[in-house]
Parts: sequence; structure tokens; C-alpha cells
Amino acid sequence: MYPTTIMRMQATRPFAFPTPKENQSAHTISQRLRTLKRIPPELIPLGLVLGVAVGAAIYSSSKKLMTDKTLRLYRNSPESREH
Repeated sequence: MYPTTIMRMQATRPFAFPTPKENQSAHTISQRLRTLKRIPPELIPLGLVLGVAVGAAIYSSSKKLMTDKTLRLYRNSPESREH
């Protein structure tokens, strides 16, 4: 007979051997900048294009909301409706 899967199960590594806590819980700016090196270089242009697109969307939406005089901001009251 084959052993059951329960008999072969082992504890996962994080629970069996927890990693030690860091001495500093807060990271400095230089430590955070070092993590940028782990980003694959081919994703950097995608991030730039996405950032420009989000910035342009925010700019155009805010400009439309601030300058459009035909934009309805309130509901029409029943008295002012034309039948």
C-alpha cells in the first residue's frame, strides 16, 4: 500500500523555522532606493508611460470639472422643469 498523503505532509518552512525579526522596523530612504534595483529594467518604461497616462487623466478631468459651465452640479427642482 501507498502511504497516505497525511503521513507525508510536513510543516511549511515559515511556520517550522520562523525568520528572525529585523533590528530596525523602519527603513531609511537609501534602503528603499536599493529595492528599486530589484525591479526588472523592462518594466521601467511601462511604469513611466503609466504614470504619464494617469497624470494626464487627472489633469484633464480636473480641468473639465473646473471650467465646464454646462456641467450640472445640482438636480433640477420640480418647479423649474419644463413639460
